[in-house]
Amino acid sequence: MARPYNFSAGPAAMPVEVLEIAAREMLDWHGTGMGVMEMSHRGKAFGEIAAQAEADLRELLAVPSHFKILFMQGGGLAENAIVPMNLSRGGVVDFVVTGGWSQNSLKEAGRYAQTHLAASNADSRHTTLPAPASWQLSPDAQYVHICSNETIHGVEFQALPDLKALGSDAPLVVDFSSHVASRPVDWSRVGLAFGGAQKNLGPAGLTLVVVREDLLGHALPICPSAFNYKTVADNASMYNTPPTYAIYIAGLTFQWLKRQGGVAAMEARNIAKARLLYDFLDQSPFYENRVAPDCRSRMNVPFFLKDESRNEAFLAGAQARGLLQLKGHKSVGGMRASLYNAIPIEGVQALVDYLRDFEKEMA
Repeated sequence: MARPYNFSAGPAAMPVEVLEIAAREMLDWHGTGMGVMEMSHRGKAFGEIAAQAEADLRELLAVPSHFKILFMQGGGLAENAIVPMNLSRGGVVDFVVTGGWSQNSLKEAGRYAQTHLAASNADSRHTTLPAPASWQLSPDAQYVHICSNETIHGVEFQALPDLKALGSDAPLVVDFSSHVASRPVDWSRVGLAFGGAQKNLGPAGLTLVVVREDLLGHALPICPSAFNYKTVADNASMYNTPPTYAIYIAGLTFQWLKRQGGVAAMEARNIAKARLLYDFLDQSPFYENRVAPDCRSRMNVPFFLKDESRNEAFLAGAQARGLLQLKGHKSVGGMRASLYNAIPIEGVQALVDYLRDFEKEMA
């Protein structure tokens, strides 16, 4: 029986090949007599798994040597507190709000630092991106926070902003949870990037933090030791028990990505997948995508039936066709298709075929 196509925004679809490897190794990892969930995080076997995962991720994302890769817990929501506790130094931090997740980040950071709204796209209902030249950056900001891809509203920075060109020496903090490993990262413009793995890299439970070394060692006194980036880095992400199985699955996903040709190859596939779906939506009088074309997300495509009384019938028909979890976020309604790396172009074509058939059926 063919597996359905899962368009969930996260936790999301995993590569079948990764799941099959994990199933084979569930009871015995490489002759150790233990499954990965049973291993000590300080043992040799798991040490090999973690070290390989970190090396593969560094290679995939071309992370420079002066950045530390941390395997943490708590997800992106926890990082909204952990970042200001580590980087704010009690000063001002700037936020560019482009949707629900960056709005959450701004609100949470306000508990630990003085926040400043440098720019927002609220006037467009989060369907555009404010031009960097219009940002009102603080002269003394400790960092500038952006969410580079907003899963709910479907807007994505097509290039990371160059803060130096804007006259700011503040490091750029990027929440890249929902498009990490879908396109290259220009690390010359980044001070810190973080993301939950459960959208594009693995199961829920693992949070990735990639942080420039010079930003370590400035945590506020209230920062818990387990969330102090320097402590985590000094202990190779083993200060407390890490999410061992999630690291293992992410590591298998990193290896799968390398076999696919790496991030550059995935970006080409993602461009093709997104174009296929957007092109159909744009020519249809039955559906609409409301995001400005120059900032549409490749990963998360929200769309609406112009007659929303047909939503339930649409979702029921999609389920019957093996097209799962297309309902939009409760805060915006409509539909949403997440096209993460594990979704093949055949899945997007199946979705487009269903969109076309449903439109004809309702005519």
